[in-house]
Amino acid sequence: MTIIQRAKGMQDVLPEDRRYWDLVIDTAVTLAQRYGFQRADLPILEYSELYHRGVGDASDFFVKKETYDVEESEGVSLTLRPEFTAGFMRAYIQNGMASWPQPVKLYTIGPAFRRERQQAGRYRQHSQFNCEIMGEIDPAADLEVMLLAMNLYRELGYKGLTFQLNSTGCPACKPIYVEALTSYLARDMDKLTVIDQERLRRNPLRILDSKEPGMDDLLASAPHIIDYLCTDCEDHFTELRGLLDALDQRYTINFRLVRGIDYYTKTVFEVWAEGIGAQAALCGGGRYDGLAESIGGVSTPGVGFGSGIERIILGLEEAGIQPPAVHQPAVMVAHFGGATKTAAVQLAFRLRAAGIGTRLAFARERRSLKSQMREANKQAIQMVLILGEEELAQNVVVARPLDGGDQQQIPLDEVVTWVKRAAAVP
Repeated sequence: MTIIQRAKGMQDVLPEDRRYWDLVIDTAVTLAQRYGFQRADLPILEYSELYHRGVGDASDFFVKKETYDVEESEGVSLTLRPEFTAGFMRAYIQNGMASWPQPVKLYTIGPAFRRERQQAGRYRQHSQFNCEIMGEIDPAADLEVMLLAMNLYRELGYKGLTFQLNSTGCPACKPIYVEALTSYLARDMDKLTVIDQERLRRNPLRILDSKEPGMDDLLASAPHIIDYLCTDCEDHFTELRGLLDALDQRYTINFRLVRGIDYYTKTVFEVWAEGIGAQAALCGGGRYDGLAESIGGVSTPGVGFGSGIERIILGLEEAGIQPPAVHQPAVMVAHFGGATKTAAVQLAFRLRAAGIGTRLAFARERRSLKSQMREANKQAIQMVLILGEEELAQNVVVARPLDGGDQQQIPLDEVVTWVKRAAAVP
């Protein structure tokens, strides 16, 4: 019989890997709370229309058919969450968050699903740390999510960090730029691959992010969107850059940065790092001031970012950054079956109730002390508490340290206090 394997593009996060996950998540949560964000958890399944209307049919994961869709018997289509922002805006509208004190600052951590080609740090089920500020147009809100993203990587130990920054304009000025870009590219239509010709038809801005051969030379002379910004977008972009300058934050204006989702307006950004291989971009985000209207709500500005946890961990591994060791029990209780096993179970229960990490030796039959000591050594146990028939009769336990110290007998009713002191347990 064939052994069943995990599904393509999925992963098993094993205990050794989980050390990295705990480090990243703990750092992310601490930072989000420091910046005044509150946690919210959203459904993994949403009506497909939310993403088609909110994210846009020209977004990458619709064009590439990367979404996981579920057709219900009554003809309703649901989609496994491919990204978080549309769900946040849906929750903002549906739960009446417009009546809350503004802005609403929320974060979450959870899985997203995209049927894409598997590559390093990217899986069909991947996890994201996502932060959103809704109900605020101030460029300082853009700055805040950018700094939160940047400081996540700084605190994790990444080096050579910088922002890539651009503005994608708004409905007032973006169409004028799109017309200029389309006119420019149409002159060299024969140089465009079939993929880029399709991008030109669906969403010309996506050509700016093209990795197809020859596009770097062709786009080198393409018009820049910041030359077409309306007064409102230009003022917004200028103020954001001024705030970054005031904080001495490194950034590069990247005229080809547009991101792969349709709802972005004005600010778009990515955090880049040096020394992590070919994929310099760590995370990205931007402003989405028209998203609420596209899904049936009233005009609500918003800005946010998402960061893939797997991608962060890959960078940590490449940089040689080690997470803290997993805290393991310092104490193990050994026994020889029968009444000593019952007493050992009771002792382990008391130790754990007192906050002392404790490992209990398992055995259906009588097991040699030598075997149990080998187990303790493999598990890096500091001290073994031995309960044999003789110890049980005397109402004591033998405490044997594994650092070479002398063993001693401890009264059973005093052992919890003694272990706390001897093993330096709080």
